[in-house]
Amino acid sequence: MRLLFLGDIVGRAGRLAVQDRLPGLRERWKLDCVVINGENAAGGFGITEAICDETLAAGADVVTLGNHSWDQREAMVFIERQPRLIRPANYPPGTPGRGATVVEARNGARVLVVNVMGRLFMDALDDPFAALDRELAACPLREAADAVIVDVHAEATSEKLAMAYYLDGRASLVVGTHTHVPTSDTRVLPAGTAYQSDAGMCGDYDSILGMQKEESIRRFLQKTPGSRLEPALGEGTLSGIAVETDDRTGLAKGAWPVRLGATLAETWPTAWDQQGG
Repeated sequence: MRLLFLGDIVGRAGRLAVQDRLPGLRERWKLDCVVINGENAAGGFGITEAICDETLAAGADVVTLGNHSWDQREAMVFIERQPRLIRPANYPPGTPGRGATVVEARNGARVLVVNVMGRLFMDALDDPFAALDRELAACPLREAADAVIVDVHAEATSEKLAMAYYLDGRASLVVGTHTHVPTSDTRVLPAGTAYQSDAGMCGDYDSILGMQKEESIRRFLQKTPGSRLEPALGEGTLSGIAVETDDRTGLAKGAWPVRLGATLAETWPTAWDQQGG
């Protein structure tokens, strides 16, 4: 199975990059399942129902969230009727929505997608390790799911790595989101779980984490109130990780960083192109 995970969509630049490129990539690489983090899609803060629908229509199978899940208040309502939009599973009981979902991939396989949020340097939610154990026990790899994708929305690389090794052999992919900078540690862990500490973002990289530079710089220079942070409006880049899994085990056979667009050096799974998709 061929999986693609794309990092946080930031504003219009990120949305347009996804809408322009993803439909072609699905066909070019014969992707079976695509997951995208959308928590910064609406002006950099949260997601709306219209934007969620646009992202799914562009080719995403599941949209994940994070610490900005509720910045757009409407999300607390429409998440209940949209099973392909998930928020971190370690939000307290009674929080709207769900932290995991199972979708049917294009090849008919079952893909479990789980979203959790870290607790280091973040709002302290419930234990993400316990949440992961709970979700994977309910839908284990090779028994109830043919592939398992875990989005760890967290600040600290140590926490992301700890979750990845904790799940090694139980998930097809564990990937970090939130910091908006793609890391260069894409690999397959010893027991077969693909990993990257941060997928990066889908947005304008001529920016400060997807936001216009001027106000971000001013905040470091002057510790005074200022204007609202606004997303940068230049050409967007897609960033993420591509994974190929073994049909028998559901674990990763290979993993490749993906960066397509302006500013960053481009990279993608060239082997998939050489194989004709």
